[in-house]
Amino acid sequence: MLKLGLTGGIGAGKSEVSRILVSYGAVLIDSDRIAREVVEPGTPGLAAVVAEFGPDVLTDDGRLDRPKLGGIVFNDPERLRALNAIIHPLVRDRSAELQADAGPEAVVVHDVPLLAENGLGSLYDLVLVVDATPETQLDRLVRLRGMTEDEARARMAAQATREERLAVADVVIDNDGPLEQLEPRVRKVWAELVERAAATD
Repeated sequence: MLKLGLTGGIGAGKSEVSRILVSYGAVLIDSDRIAREVVEPGTPGLAAVVAEFGPDVLTDDGRLDRPKLGGIVFNDPERLRALNAIIHPLVRDRSAELQADAGPEAVVVHDVPLLAENGLGSLYDLVLVVDATPETQLDRLVRLRGMTEDEARARMAAQATREERLAVADVVIDNDGPLEQLEPRVRKVWAELVERAAATD
């Protein structure tokens, strides 16, 4: 089994790379998706969040009101730590379950947006960074996601710098160009990953 940490700045194309890797046979473990799953209605995770933050963080239909919770923790590091102390262990445990279910020769891709920011590189056999220039990121966020330029710059500034991400990379996929250039690059990396996964079995 090969454990791959996948990261990249907002607008760099990490989701597209993970989609292509899955199409080749990778097992994807998406931290953001799991973080949503562990606080679905009826879960111990949601009960713990309500116990910590009160019933006001629920919508009328009993779901987590993410914007409201975000407003509480966004500018309060102590409250954010309290939330992370609930969510992170649940995400870690669920990720471990999914990884254990993968085969011995599997390439397991952990999609971790804040890998560089949280110093998580050592958890993986390899770190793959999807790279694009800040100019390309900005263009995609404004043109494809409908953000204003100020919103896009603020989101980018809240993440690790391009240099910080590249410093933790074992493998870099350049995604600065059009989409049709991306798949051949991912295919080449995939062949190397499969070889390494077989060697670690």
